[in-house]
Amino acid sequence: MDESGGSGQPRSGTDEATERHGEQRASSAPAAGATRSGPERPEHPTGPTPPTAAPGTSEAAPSPDRPHDPTDSAHEAATHSDPSSGTEDGAEVPGASPGQAEAPAGSGSPDQAGPSAQDAPHGPSDGAHPHPEPEHPRTLAHSGTGTGTGTGTGKAQPPRRGREPGGGLLMGRPFGVPVYVAPSWFLVAALITWVFGGQLDRVLPELGALRYLVSLFFAVAFYASVLVHELAHTVAALRFKLPVRRIQLQFFGGVSEIEKEAETPGREFVLSFVGPLLSLVLSGLFYLAMLAVEPGTVPGVLLAGLMISNLIVAAFNLLPGLPLDGGRMLRAVVWKITGRPMSGTIAAAWVGRALAVSVLIGLPLLTQSGVLGATQDHVGGMDTVTDALLAAILAAIIWTGAGNSLRMARLREHLPELRARSLTRRAVPVETSTPLSEALRRANEAGARALVVVDADGEPLSLVREAAIVGVPEHRRPWVAVSGLAQDLTDGMRVSAELAGEALLDTLRATPATEYLVVEDSGEIYGVLSAADVERAFVKAMARPS
Repeated sequence: MDESGGSGQPRSGTDEATERHGEQRASSAPAAGATRSGPERPEHPTGPTPPTAAPGTSEAAPSPDRPHDPTDSAHEAATHSDPSSGTEDGAEVPGASPGQAEAPAGSGSPDQAGPSAQDAPHGPSDGAHPHPEPEHPRTLAHSGTGTGTGTGTGKAQPPRRGREPGGGLLMGRPFGVPVYVAPSWFLVAALITWVFGGQLDRVLPELGALRYLVSLFFAVAFYASVLVHELAHTVAALRFKLPVRRIQLQFFGGVSEIEKEAETPGREFVLSFVGPLLSLVLSGLFYLAMLAVEPGTVPGVLLAGLMISNLIVAAFNLLPGLPLDGGRMLRAVVWKITGRPMSGTIAAAWVGRALAVSVLIGLPLLTQSGVLGATQDHVGGMDTVTDALLAAILAAIIWTGAGNSLRMARLREHLPELRARSLTRRAVPVETSTPLSEALRRANEAGARALVVVDADGEPLSLVREAAIVGVPEHRRPWVAVSGLAQDLTDGMRVSAELAGEALLDTLRATPATEYLVVEDSGEIYGVLSAADVERAFVKAMARPS
């Protein structure tokens, strides 16, 4: 099974010195934060180009200027994709980032180490509702060294909103879903124009240089057919209440990025089948239109090319291996039989890998043997190299897509293990004018690892960012108010303690920040959730066997 992420717990020299000193003066010393790498963002597989022969022939400690998005460094969506007109579905997931562990310091005690999470009971700011600490404790900074860039001299900038999904030139928003043309499309359009134009020269020599204009029209019309294929997936997904992030036309076809997985195997089957079905319908329509025109003319050749191209797209995507539509259909069948989505994914992914090997070896052999229509006069030299290169690219795309599907299925199995309540840090409420040294002393005494700035009535106003604390030298802390290091709370930074799994990730993705205020349903402060803690928990969950 593919897996990513590693583990390690490097300790800085500052931490070690503090721990040795803290053993004499405190009950325990804080553990250093683990530095882990997150799961790679899955590449989006794409599909084959149309036939070119004419018919009949993401961390360092967060900076105050750029809050870290805990869901931005992953594999952006878990994918449901098929080459040539792929679909992708999944939840964006957190990528791991290094966290630097620092211990809370009390005023006048620069070397005093605070209690670790294991020694101190963990609960909300008032200690009334205990809850467990995250397994990789990170305490508040105790020295001026670190990777944070906060200076403690001004207000922190508010978090920036997550970027809109991009991916090239925006062509429109059918059904409210943005459609992008990737820069790689222009490359393949030029390639189709050149190759298909050469074939037209043999079929319609009287066209002359105009054959390249006809070939360009064919390239555009073919990708319009691919867009129809993608829209079929999109409409089906929206019908099943599954959000679609975007459609992208790229080098080897198209991709529909569906952000959720189908809830039942039946819906999964339908969602996968509608794309190839629409390609078959288009092929039939082009065939009927071809019967109405005179053969050997420009319209006849274009219609014949589009008919064959859509037929190939449908047939290719119906092959029973991930990440193709046929692989999704096979996954749905195995899911229905076994009752386990993971079993379906494993079966379809390994069939996909076998398919990749078959394409790598079989496509050049079929071309050389003339089965695909090439004559011995046109086989050899550059044609052989081109066929081998095309086969290698397609095989790599299918193999990689199958591996990504396994990884994303495994991710979904472990997503429910991410719970806001279990990952939340104990927090101490402090008023805006409280000196940083005094706030850290209170946190140290309470065994807390976060500070919430509240007004006179106890209402939360902002969160003191850990990175900003690290940037304040020890001797400056008695004169720096916590309000100068705090990030004002927005609605998106208030997280319910009941959130878990994909719902938690969606909430964090909507408002990228380094820390979030966790509240009970009653509005009571429960604690502070760090994006770095979510990342580490995700990597640990992914490291467990399925």
